[in-house]
This record gives sequence, C-alpha cells and structure tokens, in this order.
Amino acid sequence: MANIVVLVKQVPDTNAKIVVSGDRVDLSAVKKVMSPYDEFAVETALQHREATGGEVTALTLGGAGADKVLKDAKAIGVDHIVRIDSEAELDSNALQTAITSVLSELGAEVIYCGKSAADSGAGSTGPGIAERLGWASVSNVTSVAFDGGITVVAPSEGGNARISVSMPAVISCDKGNIKVRKPNVKGIMQAKKAKVDVKSISVQASSVAVVSHSMPPAKPAGKSYEGGAAAAEVARLLRDEANVI
Repeated sequence: MANIVVLVKQVPDTNAKIVVSGDRVDLSAVKKVMSPYDEFAVETALQHREATGGEVTALTLGGAGADKVLKDAKAIGVDHIVRIDSEAELDSNALQTAITSVLSELGAEVIYCGKSAADSGAGSTGPGIAERLGWASVSNVTSVAFDGGITVVAPSEGGNARISVSMPAVISCDKGNIKVRKPNVKGIMQAKKAKVDVKSISVQASSVAVVSHSMPPAKPAGKSYEGGAAAAEVARLLRDEANVI
C-alpha cells in the first residue's frame, strides 16, 4: 500500500479579469481556486489509492487562505491535508526545496502534481522535486493505469508513449482522459470539519524576484477590405505583415 502525496496550489480563478495597479497585479478582489491541472493530479492520486490501497495526503504551501484548496481536495476524498506555512513569494528553487523537505518528513512514496500552475505556467515543480529526491519523473501524463505497477501515457514525438514507471516517482498530470470526480454532501461536511496539519519550516530566500507586472500592449485595430479590387493588397498584407502565406 502506497503512501501517496498530491501537490495542490491556490491560484487566481482563470476566468477572473486581471487588473494591474501601479506595478503589481491586484488580486484583492479575485477569487482563488485550485490550479486546474492539480485537479487531475488529485483524481489520479485517488485512483491510485483505490487500485492499490494506502492513503493520500494533499500538500500545499501558502498562508491560511490556502487551506481552501486543501479542503476542496478533502471534499473529494483525500485522507490528510497538510500546509507548509509561508506567505513569501518564492522562486522555483526555494519552493521546490521547501516542499521536498516536507515530502521527506511525510514519507511519500509517489507524488502527483499538475503539469504546471495556472498562474506561473513554469511546469518545473514536478521535475524539480524529482531531481532533488533522486526519483523517477514523468510529465504531461494523460492516462494512468495501476495493473501490477504504474503505467502512464504521455505525449511523445509523433504520438503517445506508454511508459512503465518504477516507484518512487513524481508524476505530473495533464487533462487527457482523466475525469475529475465531484464532491458529495458527505465529503463536503467532512472537509468543513477537517483539521489542516500546518508545518512551520525555515524557507530559504529566493534568488529571483518579480520587479514589476504590466499588461501586454493593446492589439492594433483590425483592417477591413471589400471588393475584388482589394485582393492584391490583402494578399500583400497576409504575406508581409501577418506572415501567413
């Protein structure tokens, strides 16, 4: 029976309107949710437990507000919820180092995470943690089977590859065929009562810091043409400006 850990992250709602105030994104009125790819990781971790036994622990890093994503994971069936207490903005190196230290404490044998976070899109957490632990790593997984071991499907040049993964391992999940279950009333009530295990650790200083945020430049107004006489000009613009022909 495996000791399974799934990493989850609280991010701004991907449907929220982003506003820059001064030189920083203003998130004061933005709803926070679990990063979408992490939802596939939670579902895959639960399927692993159902296939082989064991327990699933959801782990995040953040302040008290991040407890919400842990409670969301608890509502759909994880056994334990753990938060590394830190309000700091961490670069990838500091973040992965902090998470790795707690993973070792938890005795994790297999780790699931989303292929990337919706806010940063870096996609480095899974491979970075695997490197620190010296474990196997496979990313962008779209399907997982647990018949006599772990077999995953991930994109490969010219198609998909079916890969046998030896534990311990870190598996980063994409959408693919993974369908996320919904919480039921019992799960929601249990999540409300669940206690978050808060870990206070020494987090190393980040070596990379965000200097400022800014919105991308506005797109220029479109051009419209009518009549056959404009065909040559349209073709020229498509060739010389749009670079599509």
